[in-house]
Amino acid sequence: MRAFVFPGQGSQKVGMGAELADASAVAREVFEEVDDALGQKLSAIMREGPEDVLTLTENAQPAIMANAIATLRVLEKEGGIALADKGDCVAGHSLGEYTALCAVGAFSLADTARLLKLRGQAMQAAVPVGQGAMCALLGADVEKAQALADAAAEGQVCAVANDNDPTQVVLSGHREAIERAIALVKEHGIKRGILLPVSAPFHCPLMQPAADAMAEALEKTPPQALRLPVYANVTASLVSDAAEERRLLVEQVCGRVRWRESVIAMQAAGTTHFVELGGKVLGPMIGRSVQDVEVTSVVTMEDIESLIKAL
Repeated sequence: MRAFVFPGQGSQKVGMGAELADASAVAREVFEEVDDALGQKLSAIMREGPEDVLTLTENAQPAIMANAIATLRVLEKEGGIALADKGDCVAGHSLGEYTALCAVGAFSLADTARLLKLRGQAMQAAVPVGQGAMCALLGADVEKAQALADAAAEGQVCAVANDNDPTQVVLSGHREAIERAIALVKEHGIKRGILLPVSAPFHCPLMQPAADAMAEALEKTPPQALRLPVYANVTASLVSDAAEERRLLVEQVCGRVRWRESVIAMQAAGTTHFVELGGKVLGPMIGRSVQDVEVTSVVTMEDIESLIKAL
């Protein structure tokens, strides 16, 4: 069995998609369609920066999606590979769940871009700049991370936001609580705590205003039928019902990204090959979470051509 997976925030960088756009009219069409849907030249920001503008959540989210879908479209249209024929399921990390849904026809490309732009804006607006923070814990499993979060909270929000793999967990919440957590890592047997360069505390209860905004947006633009089932971030389980997936996308804004559990669940269901489209960040996490699987990360035209031969 094969799973196609899609990266989340943090995988953006200036120059992303440029080589693909230069080599393929199919990729250029994707970037143009996203530009048109958003009414902005996002493709120019992706290609040329500046980096701080690309890193803004409202730009990074649709940019990462556009890059992954461009990769997929080249694979499909130039390689004659249909995702629904070659895959058994899809999954994405945080915003990547929207990319996965676009890939299986639940959202159009234009709607996905608009939803992610709104999601980024709503997440940014939910907490005043400087009041929230996130940190990555290296050498921590989810149990150690939870114990640390509980100890550091002191009446503030300090939550496990991302359970990425057995060695990397991310905390999110009030800045003071996150700073306390970083100061306490050694006491909890954790190697390091690193403050992340993010503009808001994602995937924690402070994001409730953004969850409300996405509930309203998804009411107007609900997901349609899925050509392949998706592993939802908040449950780490398979979803094929569009109405259920809509509810889970709202929960996802404040909820934990259960990526490690999702990967384990996919392997338990029989997945032996993971294909990451548009990034090289999920591959290492997958490799640390499960054994005896094949992981392919696809970013360049060369990567796409190699995958076409392999499929």
